[in-house]
Amino acid sequence: MPDLKKLAEIIEPEAKALGFDLVRVAWFDRGAEGSDEPTLQVMAERPDTRQLVIDDCAALSHRISDLFDELDPIEEAYRLEVSSPGIDRPLTRLKDFADWAGHEAKIEALEPIENQKRFRGELAGVNGEDVSITDRTGATHNIAFSNIHSAKLVLTDRLIASTAPLNSAGADEIDEDNPDVEQED
Repeated sequence: MPDLKKLAEIIEPEAKALGFDLVRVAWFDRGAEGSDEPTLQVMAERPDTRQLVIDDCAALSHRISDLFDELDPIEEAYRLEVSSPGIDRPLTRLKDFADWAGHEAKIEALEPIENQKRFRGELAGVNGEDVSITDRTGATHNIAFSNIHSAKLVLTDRLIASTAPLNSAGADEIDEDNPDVEQED
């Protein structure tokens, strides 16, 4: 497996040059759709919208591909996947836990806390280097950020409402009488 920290250090300036924040760099030994080819996944977002449109993904993909052709930081064959983090996004940075406070999340700890490694509940914010999550019983658990193995938002109606696209330009209009036919302007 490639050194993901080193790859992130190479990719982050390319994302920043396009005005994006790097969210995650991950390596999957099996690619999408059951492919045997490994996949390098790069997630980024625009800081103002927390979204990335297809053109943004393409621009970042081209920058990364051109740079990797020059540097050749990965010896084996792989697929490059550039995407937005999506609605039920992974939480990978301490600021993510603060930004998404009030939303439901799942957190898996590296080491157990009170004999528990998996937590699900409402993010209650960040205190220093600790993430707080309040479970369904009302108990609040504090988890050191360094002890978090993985975390992601849970898809809820509230989350969907709070992440609605800021701009729906380009969305197809639907004919109310015939939903299978697109409207023309």
